[in-house]
Amino acid sequence: MASEKSPDAYRTISEAAEEADLPAHVLRFWESKFTQLKPLKRNGGRRLYRPQDIQLLKGLRQLLYEEGFTIKGAQKYLRDHGVAVVAELGKGGGSPFSDAPGVSETPDAAADAESARPEAGTNDESATPVGATAPLDAAGRARLEHVLERLIGARDSLRQAMES
Repeated sequence: MASEKSPDAYRTISEAAEEADLPAHVLRFWESKFTQLKPLKRNGGRRLYRPQDIQLLKGLRQLLYEEGFTIKGAQKYLRDHGVAVVAELGKGGGSPFSDAPGVSETPDAAADAESARPEAGTNDESATPVGATAPLDAAGRARLEHVLERLIGARDSLRQAMES
């Protein structure tokens, strides 16, 4: 069992799958989609996962299962932020958007920011006039891209379910 081994010991695919809370076939599939995931392969193709491989698996699981990223979205996030950042997510390192300026990990922060804005049509010169659109900052763009990724994932899931 994985818990009996040293934290630095290599894990078989079944031990890695158990530790990452994923089926073994998902680990093999992710190897084909994420080039950064490279377990050692022994004779007969037997895979051995290093501790850093397990952390990367947990980070990918966080992105794909918890945050709702698509495979393409997770690949882009991994390319843009690196293996260390994704592995940190696997350790419970917060939200993938916590490094974006103005993005908070707490869901109430968006509501607080919204309530702090002046109402449309007021005399405040900084308010966006009714019918106009404000320029999108990096944090707003990151939030919209995240929502779009989740919507695309939901659409793809629905299509797949309908085809079954």
